[in-house]
Amino acid sequence: MADRLAALSAAGVSVWLDDLSRLRLASGTLRDLVRDRHVTGVTSNPTIFAKAITDSHSYDQQLVDLTRRGVGAGETLRMLTTVDVRWACDVLAPVYEASNGIDGRVSIEVDPRLATETDTTVAEARQLWWLVDRPNLFIKIPATKAGLPAIAQCIAEGISINVTLIFSLERYGEVMEAFLDGLERARAAGRDISRLTSVASFFVSRVDTEIDARLDKIGTEEAKALKGKAAIANARLAYQLYEQVFGTERWAALGGAGGQLQRPLWASTGVKDPTYDDTMYVVDLVAPGVVNTMPEATLNAVADHGVITGDTIRPYYARAKRVLDDLAAVGIDYHDVVQVLEDEGVDKFEASWADVTDRLTDRLAQPGASHPRRKEP
Repeated sequence: MADRLAALSAAGVSVWLDDLSRLRLASGTLRDLVRDRHVTGVTSNPTIFAKAITDSHSYDQQLVDLTRRGVGAGETLRMLTTVDVRWACDVLAPVYEASNGIDGRVSIEVDPRLATETDTTVAEARQLWWLVDRPNLFIKIPATKAGLPAIAQCIAEGISINVTLIFSLERYGEVMEAFLDGLERARAAGRDISRLTSVASFFVSRVDTEIDARLDKIGTEEAKALKGKAAIANARLAYQLYEQVFGTERWAALGGAGGQLQRPLWASTGVKDPTYDDTMYVVDLVAPGVVNTMPEATLNAVADHGVITGDTIRPYYARAKRVLDDLAAVGIDYHDVVQVLEDEGVDKFEASWADVTDRLTDRLAQPGASHPRRKEP
């Protein structure tokens, strides 16, 4: 049988897993995916952790210990997640070393409730960087307006960043500017920038979900013909922008000093519409130097029947531009779409964070499960 994930890797795509749990770590399935499925990195988010913690007994002993110490729900959540991420960093450490620090990365997200607070986001990023204490860690910061200066500051301080929740081309340009600014400041401060890396997580499937719903409301034949085309076109144009920004003399100076590219990462690559090919957000977004982080179902689908045909981004820039032009012509407001998606993305992660915190509060208070705890300050 053809090793399709090997072919994907050979085409320049780093295969990452968009999932993390203590059960996966303890059972060894993450290590198995690294060995057998060419997985070279892991991403997580508040929704993933909420499911992992509330659907498993793998955290029971640590929960009892934390409650005996009087730790409140918020800090308990931080302790649970940092243990998992540190463990995953150790599993991926050989990949990190073999790739000279490019892959082998594991991401943990700052509290999404801080998305509008620059200074507090930086403080949280510093704390997570210190708590996990692994060189192959990524701190995830959302690409909100307040997140951009936090991203630059963290990069300047030597903290590697996964910029998340990017939907628009304009915001992606601002993200790359924040990265370059931070890297220049790090270099000016005398830091070794050769292992200071970043990825920019450009979200894919959610763009189709939002635009397809709007196309259905428009209802014309021209609108219906554009369904399922927006997300891939948007991502392809993002890669074109990436090539432009990192083809400048400004980047050449940083690269000459040892700087590593901020790679584009395709996120939200699980197909939501069952009528679409379940590998489309992988096989149609292949180009050198990208990362694709996949839910396990998508990873398995690509391994089973994904058709890897080489570069499926750069030959299609003109086609991608036409798709966005055609969407505008039928009445799709691109700027409204991407703002709605950014707002919803932050809201969904905040809701997941609040949900798991509430569940932890209830669990910590269960009679017999722990000793009475002090109130969290």
